[in-house]
Amino acid sequence: MSDAREDGAIIVPEIIIGKDAVIDEGVKLGYKTGRKIKDFTLRIGGQACIRFGTVIYAGSTIGNGLATGHNVTIREENEIGDNFNVWNSTTIDYGCKIGNNVKIHCNCYIAQFTVVEDNAFMAPGVTIANDIHPGCEFSNKCMRGPHIEEGVEIGVNVTILPFVRIGAHSVIGSGTVVTKDVPPGSVVVGNPGRVICSVQDLKCQSGLTDRPYKDILNYGSSVPQED
Repeated sequence: MSDAREDGAIIVPEIIIGKDAVIDEGVKLGYKTGRKIKDFTLRIGGQACIRFGTVIYAGSTIGNGLATGHNVTIREENEIGDNFNVWNSTTIDYGCKIGNNVKIHCNCYIAQFTVVEDNAFMAPGVTIANDIHPGCEFSNKCMRGPHIEEGVEIGVNVTILPFVRIGAHSVIGSGTVVTKDVPPGSVVVGNPGRVICSVQDLKCQSGLTDRPYKDILNYGSSVPQED
């Protein structure tokens, strides 16, 4: 599919991939969107592992250490950092900003214009929304996904609504619907999501440790519990 430079990088028209990439058969890189964008160059750093069924659109920039599962779609105009791990059948829609060391599990949907900071994690089935009034003639002008701050842990089948900001190192319990901003270091559960305690208050149910998040300092020590 390509030529290799002396440093091991792979170069084809509008696709630049760093050295030591492992790319399965059945991968589509540089897929052209029908949207008008400024730059159709796809840039992927070194040590990528891109598995069968992955489609990565032209016009995104991804750092070193990308690893995809099967049937992953990463659309255009995304800015993604190093060591991004994304599991099977997940879609990253266009215009997102994703930091370093982010892990997104299977069957997740990351809506356009979402921001995910470093070291965040999403369990299977997380769904992110970005449209506060779908179907309105102006909806595309105010569309914006949530902002997920550093180190946030998001459980299975969580739904996160547009414009929401989730504070650093918060934990969002399985099945939660996040409808409003979350203070840093909070534990949130329910529909609609409510703060039940801080991460520093959580106990380990397995008995392997006393507190699973005891190493997270200065977060959640004064998080108010909601009724």
